Amino acid sequence: MDTHLHHDHVESHLKSSEALTDIVIGMSDGLTVPFALAAGLSGAVSSSAIIVIAGIAEIAAGSIAMGLGGYLAGKTEQDHYKSEVKREYDEIENLRHKEIEETKEFFANIGLSEELQNRATEEIAQDKDRWVEFMMKYELGLEKPDPKRATKSALNIGLSYIAGGVIPLSPYFFIDDSTEALKISVIATLVCLFIFGYFKSKITGVNPILGALRVTLIGAMAAAAAFGVAKLFEG
Repeated sequence: MDTHLHHDHVESHLKSSEALTDIVIGMSDGLTVPFALAAGLSGAVSSSAIIVIAGIAEIAAGSIAMGLGGYLAGKTEQDHYKSEVKREYDEIENLRHKEIEETKEFFANIGLSEELQNRATEEIAQDKDRWVEFMMKYELGLEKPDPKRATKSALNIGLSYIAGGVIPLSPYFFIDDSTEALKISVIATLVCLFIFGYFKSKITGVNPILGALRVTLIGAMAAAAAFGVAKLFEG
């Protein structure tokens, strides 16, 4: 049985970064997808007004889709936890001897003597709810999810997508010629992608410069591909 000796520390760290993870997901797609769309349309039409309308529609649809994805992921986590809790209660009721053995095995793996294993197992088995919580945490490595996690995730991802998407689209609000607007959009978006990639990589422990360059390159390639395809079909 996996004892998860460092489980408390890891789970605490992950919980503190859940919102940050959502923001990274939303901003990453928010910066890249509308950027590629705007670049592609700039290769086909000269009017910035058309690109603004299409860009706003994409940001609205994209933020809803991304937010819904975050919500469903959060609900799936909650449903999984509930199903495992139900299974643990069933096992305690119907396979009590097996659960006692697994509990003793955990205490054995952390170095307790056989006497202490028996005493600790007997103590924890007196409270069914506490026993289930113990097994969920140390046998399965599952922490009880925040019941509001799904809603929070949807909002964090959706709003981050909007914030990211506004950046490549903003020059088109003020410059009528789409080609000129694209030049400003490319500069602004690539700078933001580099900054975003730098801090994302720093947080995740990746080399920040290499991570920033990788994120920037991906965004640039997506926009260049969209622009090239538009020009190809236009020709």
